[in-house]
Amino acid sequence: MAVSVTVKDIYSEKFNAVFENDSASKCLEGFKKDMPPVLAVLDDKGNYAGMVSRRAVIRSRLDLTRLKVKNIMTGASKISLDDSLSRVAKLMIGSGVRQLPVLEKNKIIGFVTDENVIHAFAEAPWGNAHVETVMTRAPHTVETNRSVGAVLGLMREYGISHVPVLERGRLAGMISIQDIFESLYFPPKRMGNTDFAGDRIATLGIAAKAIMRQPVIIVDPKKSLHDCEALMHYHDISCLCIVDAERLTGVVTKLDFLEPISQMETAEHRLTLQFSTKDLEINPEQQQFMMAEFDSFARRFQGAFERGSLFVYMKTHRGTNTRDTPMVHCRLQFRTTKGSFVAAGEGWGAEPTFKVALDRLERRLLRSKELLSYNPRFARDYLRKIGLPSEEQ
Repeated sequence: MAVSVTVKDIYSEKFNAVFENDSASKCLEGFKKDMPPVLAVLDDKGNYAGMVSRRAVIRSRLDLTRLKVKNIMTGASKISLDDSLSRVAKLMIGSGVRQLPVLEKNKIIGFVTDENVIHAFAEAPWGNAHVETVMTRAPHTVETNRSVGAVLGLMREYGISHVPVLERGRLAGMISIQDIFESLYFPPKRMGNTDFAGDRIATLGIAAKAIMRQPVIIVDPKKSLHDCEALMHYHDISCLCIVDAERLTGVVTKLDFLEPISQMETAEHRLTLQFSTKDLEINPEQQQFMMAEFDSFARRFQGAFERGSLFVYMKTHRGTNTRDTPMVHCRLQFRTTKGSFVAAGEGWGAEPTFKVALDRLERRLLRSKELLSYNPRFARDYLRKIGLPSEEQ
């Protein structure tokens, strides 16, 4: 389903900006005002130069007062007024930036946010679909007594922005990357010239329950995407928990909305592949290897799904190269008509790490009830995969 709306119909002229030669600490002021996900960075002539995200500030282990904005800014895909929203969604996913600049003659005239794109599609017939068709199943969770540092580590490891918090197995709260940002940089009772680095370390050591949001907004798996988008907008949140029979079965975030939207204009194959990398160069030979692995994967599972898209997020861990081979983290998100499935892997080099993650995804698929109800053969395949004899043996 295509939506005829383009960027010029939804972009906003309001945005927060800093100059590239400003002190990086000035970004904190820009983020505190309306808490935008990114700030536009302008050069001395007022032209667009780049962006700074909240994540970039959180990940910085340096003293922001000693840096300039240009030291922590990154580039972002530029869009025009005539771009389709599916293309915008794809660029947001590929860049990891959910607020893209709209430019005319290198002058920034506004932004398009993930909320703008999602709202346009939620108002269309696509918004009548059930949330279970896009939700992430079996999300990563933490217990209330785990530290904020452990939550942040989980977010970094799996590339996620929201973590449900459980108490004795029951949903108790939610922590987002924004909650951690606010607790690290805008604590409510900072007075005088306190030790900023010490504050950050102390905050990372407190229990998750101290900063989690509650009560959590929950919805039924059959709730429409339109209603879910409306709830997220009304409560000014970017994640909902999906609960069925008092059991947490999934979460839906803005990324869960964006991924299927990004694929609406490209449907030549029933199963498609989309890459997003950070600090990692994929050469043609590596790309060919991973495409071959995906083709083999697609042949095995093509019949089980009407259509689907495998989103691959790969990044390197800085300072971990061994003999010119980087330590790579790979996260896979497989979106299908029967739900979303996630797997991750780490290893030395892009190809073996991709293969490890894909193998873990396959194991998860083979033991899922969605596939077992489709064809009992997948149960036998899973038993063989983990080295146990099936009934045929």
